[in-house]
Amino acid sequence: MKRILVIEDDRELLIGLRDNLEIEGYEVVTAADGDIGVTRAVDAAPDAVILDVMLPTLDGFEVCRELKHRGLHMPILMLTARNQESDKIRGLELGADDYVTKPFSINELLARVKAMLRRAHEPAARADGYAFDDVVVNFRRQSVVKGRKLLALSTLEFDVLRYLIARAGKVVTRDQLLSDVWGYHAFPTTRSVDNLVVRLRQKLERNPHHPQHILTVHGSGYKFVD
Repeated sequence: MKRILVIEDDRELLIGLRDNLEIEGYEVVTAADGDIGVTRAVDAAPDAVILDVMLPTLDGFEVCRELKHRGLHMPILMLTARNQESDKIRGLELGADDYVTKPFSINELLARVKAMLRRAHEPAARADGYAFDDVVVNFRRQSVVKGRKLLALSTLEFDVLRYLIARAGKVVTRDQLLSDVWGYHAFPTTRSVDNLVVRLRQKLERNPHHPQHILTVHGSGYKFVD
């Protein structure tokens, strides 16, 4: 049974999320503010976190940053009432794996949680590790080091990188990434792929504007070369 931590200060929404997740067969742990949420994440070791942005004590961005700082790598889905793209990008850059904007369909949220869990537990690529340029990828630990710096990659970013490396030298289409890595079709778009690749290049490439490893194949998709 997978354990989900829900951090949400709206009591009715918290109860609704808990009940629906339990119906789906998940064990659910809850918290109503950011501080308690961090403590529950450490103590309960959940398989995934559903995290509201607007929280007392610590907001969702601060909670996300603190979880990553403590080395907790469970996937995080952020709930936000904000429609500003900058807030969504900020959450993803801090290590969140996905987001849902309120109000949302419970079926959409459950599908996203299921996809996050599936991605997080996929087998590693062909080897335990891979190195290119000054980057070292450890598939077993799900870590990436550039130079001597440990990079903060979301679970989704890591899964895309692993997928590309496993197919080094081959063209991977955006539709392949959506189908095989995102794992569901109704919600993400090819633009989601492009935005994630931009973030990966910013973190991994020496010159993100002139990438040497994650290449665009115009009209097709992307190709990884070492």
